[in-house]
Amino acid sequence: MPSHLTTSHDPTPTPTPTTGYLKLLRTTEFSGLYVSFVLTAAAGSLSGIALGTLVDRQTGSPFLTAVSMYGATFATVLGALTLMSVAEGKRPRRTLLLLQLASLAGVCAQAVPGLPLAARFALLLLLGFFQSLGTGARLGLLAEVVPAAGYAPARSLMNITAGGTAILGYAGGAALLRYAGPQGVFVAAACLTALGAAVVAATVREHSARLTRRPGLRQTWRTNAELFAHPGRRALLLALWVPGGLIVGCEALFISYDPGHAGTFLAAGSAGMLLGDLVVGRLLTAGRRRRHTFALRLLLAAPFLLFAVHPPAPVLAVAVFVASAGFAATLPLQERLLELTPEAIRGQVQGVESAGRMAWQGLGAAIAGGLAQYLGAGAAIALAAAASLAVTVLTRPFRPTSGARPR
Repeated sequence: MPSHLTTSHDPTPTPTPTTGYLKLLRTTEFSGLYVSFVLTAAAGSLSGIALGTLVDRQTGSPFLTAVSMYGATFATVLGALTLMSVAEGKRPRRTLLLLQLASLAGVCAQAVPGLPLAARFALLLLLGFFQSLGTGARLGLLAEVVPAAGYAPARSLMNITAGGTAILGYAGGAALLRYAGPQGVFVAAACLTALGAAVVAATVREHSARLTRRPGLRQTWRTNAELFAHPGRRALLLALWVPGGLIVGCEALFISYDPGHAGTFLAAGSAGMLLGDLVVGRLLTAGRRRRHTFALRLLLAAPFLLFAVHPPAPVLAVAVFVASAGFAATLPLQERLLELTPEAIRGQVQGVESAGRMAWQGLGAAIAGGLAQYLGAGAAIALAAAASLAVTVLTRPFRPTSGARPR
């Protein structure tokens, strides 16, 4: 490995006290990053439901409506492959602010009445691109403003909040649509985006330069190539992306499997995910999180195998609730990825991880949907869950152990 990608971090876990959510929120910089994240997530939910409503009214196409609401996730891959190195620029706070202002301009453009659909979809992809770069910059700053022991609780709190914000954002957007229409919802999203940028400007200070070379396309490709050349980081990214993405594909088939109970299954999944993040991120030490990683990854997929035998809906709801707690396995995996990542490229690596995870959620839904076309929803859910288990088992031998040193 090139010298600039080696790290002196001691990978051996040491007992560290768990940092509480309230203690983190008392830190001005973390609270600023957290609040801006919440505002940005809420704006994204509002923009999604507004654009989806506009597209549905104009085209009546379920496919285009779905793409309009979730298609931005695929643009995150473009950001990861091209300019994610900007997350490691000399002034990461300024970079985050500029990206949020660019997102603000895009949301304001969506609010223009009569804008052609082609332009709206182009803006959608552009916003997804900016959001992926913004995620890298935000997570790079996060790793600097919280102590090592607080990283997993910080990510846990953000994961929990993201789910709740999405639910409230879609519910609030649906209510606002009745009174203000899609353009009014876009205006509300623009206000939240602007407020998020203002919070960053007021609370987050500039941090020291972490990159000695000019960020850009070449630097992004070089770092990405070196990232995937490292077997430990490559295995971690595979574990973070594929199993969870396949399980999201399972969840995408709930409506096809049982329209009458799909809402119950989705609610059970959300509740299980929130509980898992709370317990693993807040109550377990770093060492215990690492010891339970493999069990959590198995838990994520195994209960979904029940869909193959069609038990009663209450049994399936409990299975989904229990399984979704396994999503918390991402926390110790992200901690380990951070340990194997030099400080100089933390923002870019975390941005790539986030973009890949979102892209695999879309791919998982496409894969599961394609299987359901031929096998039926129940069999497709079970098969996707089995594939998730297989990836988990196959990647375990290559998972860096606590005593392994990064190469």
